[in-house]
Amino acid sequence: MAEKPRILVVDDEVSIVEVLKALLRREGYDVTTANDGEEALQVLREEKFNLLITDIRMKRMDGVTLLRMALEMQEHLAVIVVTAYATVDTAVTAMRAGAFDYVCKPFKIDELLLTVQRALTYEQALQENEILKENLRSSYHFDNLVGDSSSMLKIYGMIEKVARTDSTVLILGESGTGKELVARALHNSSRRREKPFVAINCAALPETLLESELFGYIKGAFTGANKFKKGLFESAHGGTLLLDEVGTIPLEMQSKLLRVLEEREIRPVGSTKNIPIDVRILAATNDSLEQRLATNEFREDLYYRLSVIPIELPPLRERKSDVPLLVRHFLRRVKEQEGQEFSIDSISMRVLEAYSWPGNVRELENVINRAVALCENGHITLLDLPDNLQAFAGEHDFSEPVDHDAERMRGISLKAFLRAKEKDYIEYVLEQCEGDKEASARALGISLATFYRKLGGANA
Repeated sequence: MAEKPRILVVDDEVSIVEVLKALLRREGYDVTTANDGEEALQVLREEKFNLLITDIRMKRMDGVTLLRMALEMQEHLAVIVVTAYATVDTAVTAMRAGAFDYVCKPFKIDELLLTVQRALTYEQALQENEILKENLRSSYHFDNLVGDSSSMLKIYGMIEKVARTDSTVLILGESGTGKELVARALHNSSRRREKPFVAINCAALPETLLESELFGYIKGAFTGANKFKKGLFESAHGGTLLLDEVGTIPLEMQSKLLRVLEEREIRPVGSTKNIPIDVRILAATNDSLEQRLATNEFREDLYYRLSVIPIELPPLRERKSDVPLLVRHFLRRVKEQEGQEFSIDSISMRVLEAYSWPGNVRELENVINRAVALCENGHITLLDLPDNLQAFAGEHDFSEPVDHDAERMRGISLKAFLRAKEKDYIEYVLEQCEGDKEASARALGISLATFYRKLGGANA
């Protein structure tokens, strides 16, 4: 038997709470109640819900504030706000802030139940979409790659295809975009997943040391070589070797690396014998190898050996829709490590989404870790962000968007306002039903005659 949808009802009028609780339980819903916003937030910290129904005007915390904080805690929570006729403009503001819909006091039972049903259908669709995306990531073993933008979904698909082969892959992207994470995803999704994954930063070592690190050396090969040392190619035997910052490898060393790729064997420093190796080579760089080719700093034959399959990671500024996902990912990781839950306010999130992130995902992760260390009560605000982001916020307007529709209608009668809103929604449903009036009436829960009357003779 499927679980009952869970609904949290919040109102500081006890009579309203009791009526809604009885009504919704009669319809088969699992109902929890709270008498103010602060009590509701405490419940939301401890339990998961499918729907929040909250009054707008409450004493200790208004419904719009509760709405915003609730959505920060439970992203896909559907929210219905309840308002008196005199505060319809506030209800519209609540919808701009993420509410699914609103109902007016005194509400009609049929209208309320229809709105609840539509809100729960909406919430279920969001949850199913998130599950599909999570299954996509987990089925490909992309545990630490985060993002569902179109560019990232293409990369997931490319990784899934390429991982089945032993082709050499060149991973391109700016510093901080996650090149090593892609390399690990390729390894973890390949037939070599049970064997070692070894990474080396080629830029961090001088040429002589790089050669001995990669190929190893025999005893007496040079001063200080007091014993045999296995190189990284041997250590990665059967698995995967990532050559990070491959563009910095000196030309003489490039020749030796090319020979390894062609012959599939290495020669330790000081030795006269070759050792066969079975290693998949991945390379990564934030340099333009084409530019290095033009200046004769990189061998053309090695370039074509390494770039059999290129994968280019987009900078974070080109996939800003992934910023909220990354923020929640980093906060979840902190919770797993420290056992404390953290949240972030809506203004700070809008600042993070708008920023250009020259340091890419790595910079965002550092910002979140810093904010977690500085924030109070587990809630990150603008004051917890670095000075450059606070200055950026000061140069732009990140306040709540103005409800131009409400401004345009200010001064007209409430009846005219509600009629206009109702007609807009009916026309929207008609468009979604591709002009089918009977289907539209069914979706709206009204008779066909009522549908025609509300739509108006000119549009019918």
